[in-house]
Amino acid sequence: MLVSRRAFLTLVPPAALQMTRLSAGDATPVAKAAEPAPAPAPVSDAFPTQDADLVREMVGVSHGNVPRVKELLAEHRTLANAAWDWGFGDWETALGAASHVGNREIAALLLEHGARPSIFSAAMLGQLEVVTAFVAAAPGVQRTLGPHGITLLAHARAGGEGAKAVHDYLSGLGDADAGYSTAFAEERAPRYTGSYAFGPGESARIEIAWERGMLRFARKGGSPRNLVALGNDEFHPVGAPAVRIRFVAEGERVTALTVHDPGVVLRALRQS
Repeated sequence: MLVSRRAFLTLVPPAALQMTRLSAGDATPVAKAAEPAPAPAPVSDAFPTQDADLVREMVGVSHGNVPRVKELLAEHRTLANAAWDWGFGDWETALGAASHVGNREIAALLLEHGARPSIFSAAMLGQLEVVTAFVAAAPGVQRTLGPHGITLLAHARAGGEGAKAVHDYLSGLGDADAGYSTAFAEERAPRYTGSYAFGPGESARIEIAWERGMLRFARKGGSPRNLVALGNDEFHPVGAPAVRIRFVAEGERVTALTVHDPGVVLRALRQS
């Protein structure tokens, strides 16, 4: 029985149809078997929560890395609302990061992708009507501190000439720049600087260091937090005024530190 070429192709299983030559002079491809789809990546334990490393990166680059912000927003539009706790509840959003450094381009990108505006972003962008409406609706809101304890007036200052009207308005209120003082005498730093251990292993270490004119607290491998001196060997981290870090002294030498939030979270013994 004669079978046409078309009928033959309908009779042969697809997996058997390969690129073949029917004769020395025939290079016509017959067919090719479909390749199996790649297996999906393993699902993380945090799913459906967004990847923590990606969230942290988004907030970090929103301080000034425009190309990377664009890349991340192209991949995940919802990262426009990313928020990260840098330590002790010092939360910062991607828009908050752009706002306190005065990066208008990144702020605009985030808002275009659905970031939630705030009084801080409005102050930096020079949106006077928005800021005055906030203050009228919630008198005293101008005293609210942003990420890292940065004042509302400082956000307007970061906005430069484009935020001058907001800056002048907030300056006239008299209390929109009432942050806490981070001043600390460098000669006192050696009393506290060193390594403190609260358990076995390198991850159970607190490093107290003097950097950039500030006394800083950092868990090994974590983000340093500037400390605000309160007196009597007591401090609080920036962005977390309710937390207390207390140094324990035996005579003139500090031998330990404790962290209270509000109760004792840990006690670490000085190693160096």
